[in-house]
Amino acid sequence: METLTTKQKIFNFPVTKIILALLTFMAFVVIGQQIAVKLLALTPLEKEYRNLLKGVFVSALAITSYILFFKNYEKRAVTEFAVKGLSGNLIAGTIIGFVLQSLTILVMYLNGNYSIVAVNPVSFILIPLAVAFTIAIIEEILVRGIVFRIIEEKLGTYISLCVSAIIFGALHLSNPNSNLFSGLCVTIAGFLLGAAFVYSRNLWLPIALHFAWNFTQSGIYGAITSGNEKTGSLIVSKIQGATLITGGAFGPEGSIQATLFCLIATIILLALSHKENKIIKPYWKK
Repeated sequence: METLTTKQKIFNFPVTKIILALLTFMAFVVIGQQIAVKLLALTPLEKEYRNLLKGVFVSALAITSYILFFKNYEKRAVTEFAVKGLSGNLIAGTIIGFVLQSLTILVMYLNGNYSIVAVNPVSFILIPLAVAFTIAIIEEILVRGIVFRIIEEKLGTYISLCVSAIIFGALHLSNPNSNLFSGLCVTIAGFLLGAAFVYSRNLWLPIALHFAWNFTQSGIYGAITSGNEKTGSLIVSKIQGATLITGGAFGPEGSIQATLFCLIATIILLALSHKENKIIKPYWKK
């Protein structure tokens, strides 16, 4: 009986749970990507449509693997992906992400750092759409659904926000053209995405916000996202000037105004969460 109790404690220990969840999730995603690539290569579809379908397949697999893992591991209903409130959270997250990124670009435009060169056909947004859609789901499940949520259960909302946001920022330091300042900017964005999860208590809001932020930046305004190469976009833009305002080679999300806008949105969401008693205290204060 004692051995069983010890095993249960180890099995339910937060670090154990996080490691097993990450390993299971990444295995599903990586294998799913390989299967999707091989199967879609057999079709006559163009690259853009193959990438879009691959993104949809991998995203669906990511969500399914998360639900199945925690449903069986934690023996509970996985409310993070509840259908109730789905449309409202998706719409709200998309609007917040679009507005924040548009304000960031607006500051650049008013400062003379951003100009429109041309407008492409709508088909040019397919690649950034697929990329932004897939990345948002995978990163939000990893950082908010697994790391943040499990740590929050023991250490409370604020410590978990700090830990998950720092991890989120650190992960982006390996991106091309990143530096300490861009890492700090992404860390603040991590606080915002964590606050979105706290307020909504599901992953749909941060996923939609994350998606809209990246897609608006690269797919609509034609800017670089997180230091990666430019993709096709609706608007062909010219960005030049001070790195502090443009984000330089890392992209607008590495700018001072993007950081300030994200910080303001974070404070608002946390204030609303406080008002609605959604902040979780650490175990020693319960």
